[in-house]
Amino acid sequence: METRDTRIKTASHPRLPFWMRRRLRETEQVRTLKKILRANHLHTVCQSAGCPNIAECFQKPTATFMILGDVCTRRCRFCGVSKGRPKPVDPDEPERIGRTAKALGLRHVVITSVTRDDLKDGGAEQFAKTVEQIYRFLPDASVEALIPDFSGDDESLQIVLQSGLDILNHNVETVPRLYPVVRSEASFSRSLDVLRKAKNVSTRIATKSGLMVGLGETKREVINVFEELRGVGCDALTIGQYLVPSHGSYPVQEYVRPETFDTYREAALDRGFRWVKSGPFVRSSFHAEELLDAIKEVKEAVCE
Repeated sequence: METRDTRIKTASHPRLPFWMRRRLRETEQVRTLKKILRANHLHTVCQSAGCPNIAECFQKPTATFMILGDVCTRRCRFCGVSKGRPKPVDPDEPERIGRTAKALGLRHVVITSVTRDDLKDGGAEQFAKTVEQIYRFLPDASVEALIPDFSGDDESLQIVLQSGLDILNHNVETVPRLYPVVRSEASFSRSLDVLRKAKNVSTRIATKSGLMVGLGETKREVINVFEELRGVGCDALTIGQYLVPSHGSYPVQEYVRPETFDTYREAALDRGFRWVKSGPFVRSSFHAEELLDAIKEVKEAVCE
């Protein structure tokens, strides 16, 4: 049973609780990385989605490259990425990402994209080409692809899975009950199918998903999502606090306390996830490089 001190209900214009306050600093290293990205005409989800961890991640330096432009064809109410009519696919983008990843000396590279329902393959070919270019320039690196659902198209998913990537990440984002108001153009069952099919194609590939809390879900609903994800063989999970990205977005319903995130982490690990990152500022690509050890465990378990 949930008690009053485990969840803080928000007003129409709520004040951030103390654990959600963070001083953002832009160091010289962060400015340098941004300059490199601009020079190569590349987008990162860190910048486009207004991620609160951008200073920390850029300081490492790590970044999640966002391919296929920075305009999404869907209008999910939780997301801060621009919506509208995207530009044509840039054929030189994969090589630029490969070169930039090498220049930054990255060990683990994450690529994601806006949703491109305007493209026949949903952008799958661009994902595959980008993965290939990263391996071309960084043959010893590992690659994670955070993909959209490709409208459930199996051929598009196969194209990405056959690119040689190490981690297939697809976020369910929220609990099924909230999809109609938060993510109306997506489907919880379709997202589960993406992860299930990925595991069926190759047990070598680690699968990962992410969940936001604070949208009005219950603890039982969150635990049910954990169980659904484990039911399709999902290996890794991120859990973070939803924050309103822009005016007109879906409002925060509550700020979940840090101890509740700890409880969620333990509950997810108890259900068999190999790696779980849970906390107020956790995002899908936050500390993604830490999953490398978990990948090794997955591969070793498969070989045994």
